[in-house]
Amino acid sequence: MNNEELTNYFDEQLFLPDLMATSKDELFVELVDQFVKVKYLKNRDIVLEMLRQRENLGSTGIGKNVAIPHGRTTSAQDIMIAFGKSRQGIEYDAIDNKPVHLIFMIIAPPQDQSNMYLPILGKMVEILNKAKNRNKLLEAETYSEFIEIISRG
Repeated sequence: MNNEELTNYFDEQLFLPDLMATSKDELFVELVDQFVKVKYLKNRDIVLEMLRQRENLGSTGIGKNVAIPHGRTTSAQDIMIAFGKSRQGIEYDAIDNKPVHLIFMIIAPPQDQSNMYLPILGKMVEILNKAKNRNKLLEAETYSEFIEIISRG
């Protein structure tokens, strides 16, 4: 998977550059509600429960102020990724115990025909491991700036 292909899984309606959430659970609700609002997901409660259960297995806060909550649900038709940014930071139980500022929520159907779920996760981690990308994402104010950072990765 290349960076250009990855950009196909984002949508401007799922770009939230100024999150209000102050806790992990508020964050999940804020992002899932946006998925529902733009009609990507039907059953918000099933998705929230799936995300909470996934989180119980181990934090999706991967460190360096980044979290990638993710999971599969029958409520999703296709793989989609929401991006949220928190200026104040959210206590997340991340592996390095630091608050998260950059959040990528990946929601996928139980099976995706192209089997892109794991490659997408891997590509996201690769992009986010680079400090220059994290710094640029923290500065990005518009969807076009955001997509340019992801596509250059």
